[in-house]
Amino acid sequence: MTAPVEISLVVNGETREIRVPPRKLLSDVLREDLHLTGTHVGCEHGICGACTVLIDGEPARSCLTFAVQMEGHEVTTIESVATGDAFGPLQQALHEEHGLQCGFCTAGIVMTFEAYLRENPDPDEAEVREVLSGNICRCTGYQSIVAAILKAARVIREGPSA
Repeated sequence: MTAPVEISLVVNGETREIRVPPRKLLSDVLREDLHLTGTHVGCEHGICGACTVLIDGEPARSCLTFAVQMEGHEVTTIESVATGDAFGPLQQALHEEHGLQCGFCTAGIVMTFEAYLRENPDPDEAEVREVLSGNICRCTGYQSIVAAILKAARVIREGPSA
């Protein structure tokens, strides 16, 4: 077994130094070592999208990423999206549009679209469905999720009264 490695990374704006085995996955470090359990682990093959986090602002599957690869990088998880007790726009829209049921996929969807809407603030339904195709939801049938993402995009562009 290879000895643990000391790494320094920024997680949700906070510099964290941690010793990890070289082959430990980022998803496991987030959940087990940093106690950020909002990042879910589903398929462990990068297919379902539940483990999506942002690495340097870009969506990435944390179940396919070794934690040691994060040395000097910034990781953003679902825990950073809400402000205090207030949901972020995507979370609020998912709530209002009934875009979640069991919630297992929600963190990955939110993180995927946090990045996407920053780059594409006015998507149409086809664009949302294309991006959403990388996240599996077994409960909702997607229609409410799509409606929520379109609503969140409108709120982000035009403000909360949209």
